[in-house]
Amino acid sequence: MGEGKLIFLDIDGTLTEPGQNVPPASALNAIRRAQAKGNRVFLCTGRNYAMLKPLLQYGFDGMVAGAGGYVVCGDEVLFDCPMTAEQTEQVLSLLHKNGVFCTLETKEATYGDENLGEFLSGQAEGNSEIERWRKALSEQLDIRPMHEYDGRPAYKAVIMCLTPDQLEEPRKYLEKDFNFCIQEVTAHSCLNGELINRKYDKGQGVRQICEHLGVPIADTYGFGDSMNDLEMIETVGYGVCMENGSTELKKRCDLVCPPVTEDGLAQAFEQLGLV
Repeated sequence: MGEGKLIFLDIDGTLTEPGQNVPPASALNAIRRAQAKGNRVFLCTGRNYAMLKPLLQYGFDGMVAGAGGYVVCGDEVLFDCPMTAEQTEQVLSLLHKNGVFCTLETKEATYGDENLGEFLSGQAEGNSEIERWRKALSEQLDIRPMHEYDGRPAYKAVIMCLTPDQLEEPRKYLEKDFNFCIQEVTAHSCLNGELINRKYDKGQGVRQICEHLGVPIADTYGFGDSMNDLEMIETVGYGVCMENGSTELKKRCDLVCPPVTEDGLAQAFEQLGLV
C-alpha cells in the first residue's frame, strides 16, 4: 500500500478496553511497526488531554483530543478551541436544571457531578461510554468533584440522563452551538453522550494534521467504535470499525475488524499493509 500514511486511533473501545490506559501488546507492536515503516500514528479521541496523557508514553506522533477541540502534531499545537465562559455557564445551568448528570472536561482535569457514581451503579452493563465513566470514577482517573471547578476553559461536556425529555430544554438553547452526540442505548440503560462544539469535530482535526504535514486525505486511515467517531470515519481515506463497536458506524466503514480484546488493531494493520 506504500508508505507515509497517517493513522488515527480512537482510544476507548478501539485502542484500549473502555476506561483503560494500557493497550494490548499486539496493538503497541503494530503501532511501532507501522511507524518504523514510515507511517505516523495519532490518537483521535473524545478524551481531554488529562485523560489521554497516560497513553502518551507509547510514542504517538500527535493527537486530536477533546473530539477535535485540541489538535497537536509533534510538539506543535495546531488548534485550541475551548468553549467561552458564557457557554460553559449556560451548559452547566441547563443540564443541571433538567437533572442531567454531567462531567466537564478542561485540558488539565475533568470535573464530575458528585452523585454520578451513584447514578451509574444502577445502570446496565454493556454501553462502552457508560463503562468508561464507571471505571474512570471507580479508579479515580482524575475526575474531580464538580464543586472544585474553578472556571478554567472547558472543551466538552459528557452527559447522562434517564429520558430524552430531559434534553429538550438543553437542546432548545444549546443545539445551535453544540452537537448532541448521543450513543446507542442498551436495554434498561440511560441516555449518554457528549456536547461537542460545532466549531470542530474529529474529522476537522484529521484535516488540520493532513494540511500541516502535506499528506493527502486519501493516505489516511481511521479506527473507531462509536458514533463520536463518525466525522473521523467520514473524513479519512479508509475507515475501520471495531467488531465491538456501534452497528450504525459499521455501516459507514470500509472494514470491520475483530474487537479490541481479540487483537483487532494488529490484525487490521496487517490486513491493510500498514506494518
